[in-house]
Amino acid sequence: MPFGAAKSQAGAIAAAEASSGGLTMAKTKTLDDLFLDTLKDIYFAEKQILKALPKMARAAQSEEGKSGFLHHRDETQGQIERLEQVFEFLGKPARGKTCEAIQGIIAEGEEIIEEYNGSDALDAGLISSAQAVEHYEIARYGTLIAWANQLGLKDAVALLEANLAEEVATDEKLTALAGSQANVKAMGTASAK
Repeated sequence: MPFGAAKSQAGAIAAAEASSGGLTMAKTKTLDDLFLDTLKDIYFAEKQILKALPKMARAAQSEEGKSGFLHHRDETQGQIERLEQVFEFLGKPARGKTCEAIQGIIAEGEEIIEEYNGSDALDAGLISSAQAVEHYEIARYGTLIAWANQLGLKDAVALLEANLAEEVATDEKLTALAGSQANVKAMGTASAK
C-alpha cells in the first residue's frame, strides 16, 4: 500500500475511533505552551550558568577575565529574578526544565579548563565557551521576546529585553577581551613551538 494511502487510512481510523469515544485525543499544544516550556528552559539554563561562572572566574588567568566572569555572575542573578517575574505574570511557579544544550556547553567549558589549565590558550578557550553560552541565551531570549509580543505579554517583553541587552553586551565585551588579550596570548604559545 502506498505511504499516502496508508497515512490516509490511519487518519480515517483515528478519526472514527475519536468520534466513537474509543480514542482519547491529546491536548493540542499552543504557542502559550511553547512559550512556557522555553521560559522553563532558559530559567534552568541561567541557574546552571550561575553555578558555572565562579568556576570560570577561578580558572581565568587574566584579571579582566576573572572580574568579567564575576560581574556576569551578578548580572545572571538579576536575569533569574526577571525570569521569576515573568513566571509571576503568567501565574505559574518558577520552575526549570532540564536544558541539555546548556549542560553540554558548560561541560565543554569544563573540558577546556581541564585540558588547557596552565596554558597560554586557557583564557581564549574560556572566552570561547562563555560566548557559546551567550549565543545560546541570545537565541532563547530573542525567541521568547517574539513569542511574548505575539501573545500580548507586554510586561514579559520588557523583562526579557533587559536580559537580552545584558547578554548582547556581555558577548561584545568577551569579543573585545579575546581580540585585545586572550587570543594574542594564545598565539604566542603556538608561534613559540
